[in-house]
Amino acid sequence: MLPDTDELAEVLLDLAVPHEDINALVAQRRTLTADAGAMRLVAECVEALVRDMGEIVEYGDGLQLIARTAEAPAALRRIFPAYVFVAALPHTRAYHRARGVPADVSRRTLTDLGRNMAVHRRRHGTTGVQSPQWLVLHLRGELYQLGRLHFQRARLWSGAARGLAAAGMTATTGTLCLDLHIPDFLGPLTPAACDRSVALAGEFFAKHYPEEEYRSVMCHSWLLDPQLKRYLPADSNIVRFQERFRIAPRDVESADTEPVQFVFGDPELPVAGLPRRTSVERAVGDHLRSGGHWYIGHGWFPLPEEGLRPSNG
Repeated sequence: MLPDTDELAEVLLDLAVPHEDINALVAQRRTLTADAGAMRLVAECVEALVRDMGEIVEYGDGLQLIARTAEAPAALRRIFPAYVFVAALPHTRAYHRARGVPADVSRRTLTDLGRNMAVHRRRHGTTGVQSPQWLVLHLRGELYQLGRLHFQRARLWSGAARGLAAAGMTATTGTLCLDLHIPDFLGPLTPAACDRSVALAGEFFAKHYPEEEYRSVMCHSWLLDPQLKRYLPADSNIVRFQERFRIAPRDVESADTEPVQFVFGDPELPVAGLPRRTSVERAVGDHLRSGGHWYIGHGWFPLPEEGLRPSNG
């Protein structure tokens, strides 16, 4: 189920796991494999993860990796999801091959394990997996990295459908839609990079999921909070990113920790001491220090028509 010690290091390297974390994962492999209960837990997680591989599953359904990780031995909990990821990898790669997913798209998508571990190290200074449930999407063939952005095969839930319909989208509960996500550690969010990603997404899903008709892209993010336009210049990457979308009503409840987490790396940082080095840092921190709040914004835009048709070859 798991690669042997020598091979494990190479697999982790291919998944962009930070170099300083590889030795810890390789060393703890022995602890994991010596524990029959822990190995059984890995097997159960993999079985649940690959069941109905490729189906679009509600985020609260299917494998609940965080809950299952709590059942692992205490010494392994921070890194247990990484072993599940590695053990499920052959299933995911086989699914990608069956769908004709290009090798470079498969490889870059799966390196999100390394990105996730880098986020954990930035925040906590230790080896660990920051958001295990997020990675389930990658392993099940529900999410792909296409250029600068991630695109997730999704169906609208009732609340999102109502909000996006209010913003002009033809949307009902269950409508197929691509959910756009912005990965960290991948350079600036330039208009050109976003244009390329959207074009790649249109071509990719038309070719590799021709039975699923994706006509719209949606996004749910603090980056779509209209208040950002009060602080950032009109030609900033974030403002130009917002302008791609037809903005729906934002959440009623504030989400102040979201921008703090993604801009500064740790949602628990005291607001008073947030740095002011960049225009985005100043916007996020100054707004909070003045008593303001940030909110998750919602928006959508139509996928270009040419993206709906498979390309020749």
